[in-house]
Amino acid sequence: MIRIIKINKRELTIKKSYGEPNFNGQSILASNPWEYVELWLKRNNKDNEALFYWQQAKQFYEATESLPLTAAPLTAYYCFLNATKALLSVRNISFNKYHGVSGYRKPGDYHLENEIIKVKEEGIFPELCKYFGDLDTPKKEFTLKDLLRNLVYIHRAYCLTYTSETNKEIFIPINRIYFVQEKDSNVAWCCIEIDEKYTGADTERMLKNDFERDPNFDENFVVRSNSSFEWDGNKTMEDEKFITYHKEIRKNLQYIAGTSSRWYIKRNDIDESICLNSLSITFAAMHRLSELSRYNPLVLREHLDSEQNWLLSEFINSAPYQFIHEIASEITGEEFLVPRRGL
Repeated sequence: MIRIIKINKRELTIKKSYGEPNFNGQSILASNPWEYVELWLKRNNKDNEALFYWQQAKQFYEATESLPLTAAPLTAYYCFLNATKALLSVRNISFNKYHGVSGYRKPGDYHLENEIIKVKEEGIFPELCKYFGDLDTPKKEFTLKDLLRNLVYIHRAYCLTYTSETNKEIFIPINRIYFVQEKDSNVAWCCIEIDEKYTGADTERMLKNDFERDPNFDENFVVRSNSSFEWDGNKTMEDEKFITYHKEIRKNLQYIAGTSSRWYIKRNDIDESICLNSLSITFAAMHRLSELSRYNPLVLREHLDSEQNWLLSEFINSAPYQFIHEIASEITGEEFLVPRRGL
């Protein structure tokens, strides 16, 4: 027998923040996170460097909203760069002035697989990846096409752009995430209820590296993590072992920001799945587009005039909103939701 773990009558669940999540906090309802994070930084951060970087990120964000697609990647990237500096400053992670990522174009047609992103040894991008425990793989180069494929908020656009591509689905939608505990012991684990459209043996096969079917649930399709932790009351949430366990589960998940966050499990059983956090992937992809916008705008225009136009447009338009909501949660540890507006 098992029981669902609850804190103050609310189910304990996965948090958006990877580094320092506030498990006791309530969702922050805000049309955008700019003002709340600024207030949080003034209250919680003695060094005003992070506040300066955050304010500058906002200025670049606002500039991006008024620019055409051929110019928007440049200011969007500098928005991401400064927001990342704010995060690293808050976490007291030292970084040098270099971006830590570069790009080049392979000879050939104007295809996204010919746009290459190269990770360097030092700089802001490697520090961001280290923060999320990424870059354990020796792979240091990625195509722009593969990076975009690994972002859930534009994944539908990717699939509809590359209709003939097989095995292109990387994300599995989730209905519910919670933690359970055996009634007669302290053993606990994470359970994830899969969307009914994705239930079955194929999903079990896709997730077998990290999850397995939980036999405690009959009515719904629920998978459980292959690892467990010890639950010993509310103070467990402050325990380093539980925080590490939360990070392990969080690595496999992405969400789409909005009025209600929609969560997805990311497959890692295929080569096309990139083991980087969504913030790192978005940062690197926008950096390459910003290089094109600045140094080769005619090449960027060719990409925007190609069959990948919709995918690129969706990324350039959606990435700033998604990135800022994600990094706001990372800086503060809080959950951000956009309030619903009446008709």
